[in-house]
Amino acid sequence: MRPTNLPEGVTSQGMLLTGGGVPTTFGTVYFVDYDNGSDGNRGRSMAQAFKTLDKANNSVTTNKNDIILLSANSTHALTEMLTVSKNRVHFIGLDGGGRMYGQRTKVSLGVTTAATDIATIKVTGVGCSFRNIKFMNSNTVDEGIYCVAEGGEFSLYENCEFYKDTDLDQTDAAELLHNGDSAQFRNCTFGSLVNIVADNVIRPCVKLARETITGKVCRDSYFENCLFWRKAGGTETQFVYAAGATDVERMLMFNGCSFINNPLSAATPAHAVGAGAAQTEGVIFLKNCSSVDCTVMVEASVGIYVDGAVPTFATTGVSKAS
Repeated sequence: MRPTNLPEGVTSQGMLLTGGGVPTTFGTVYFVDYDNGSDGNRGRSMAQAFKTLDKANNSVTTNKNDIILLSANSTHALTEMLTVSKNRVHFIGLDGGGRMYGQRTKVSLGVTTAATDIATIKVTGVGCSFRNIKFMNSNTVDEGIYCVAEGGEFSLYENCEFYKDTDLDQTDAAELLHNGDSAQFRNCTFGSLVNIVADNVIRPCVKLARETITGKVCRDSYFENCLFWRKAGGTETQFVYAAGATDVERMLMFNGCSFINNPLSAATPAHAVGAGAAQTEGVIFLKNCSSVDCTVMVEASVGIYVDGAVPTFATTGVSKAS
């Protein structure tokens, strides 16, 4: 098959993947280079790259499978939350790909004053994907308590890291607010082994809270081979937490995931995954998962099921549904 050139950009051959895992597309490819680009450029080649992710996000066309390629030389700093509302848009970091954490393509939101800046990015589009990106949030505005707010449909995150280094004393804060329908996460890392969570707060890596994003709920979602990190300040600390009885619809599955509490932390969490009430509209299911330095894997009697896992850091065996 003869190679063809995407407009002013990536060379493809059939479904050939270039550096960073860039697929062939019928849409438009945009380049973002925070160091050397300009938002006065067309964004269609490395030499004519945009400077900001916001400019590229505004330039894509919904439902065209447009691709945004982000340089891996510096942090792509945002001045306000990025809202990904268009459908079938794909964000790819060009750091070579394959990292579970420490991706060289970084997207960050610093301190702002707007109450609408609840996260670094909020996703409400259908069929969007994110690869090879580290999402960071250090905002201190009262409402800015998440790193990523997922409220789309069929979103895909691969080889991404979610890191929020503030609001460690806020029980409702989290790296990921999950209100997504059929979202999938593969080879991703959530949280930190360095920053200690305050005592007497839950502060999960993943928060499940129905319709925090209006009309959205976690439904039929899947995590595979993901790392969840915490340095617990108290036994209340959790990795995944559903606040209410209807926060999960149908299914939320974790397959081959690890929930790791830093042994140098101040406390051992009572359980890795829990809920404020028994789930009435769906189940949380852990398959072949493990926990480190947690008393038990899951909270009992709240609609969480475990299969083929090591239930605590000190024992082995197959745990039962609880």
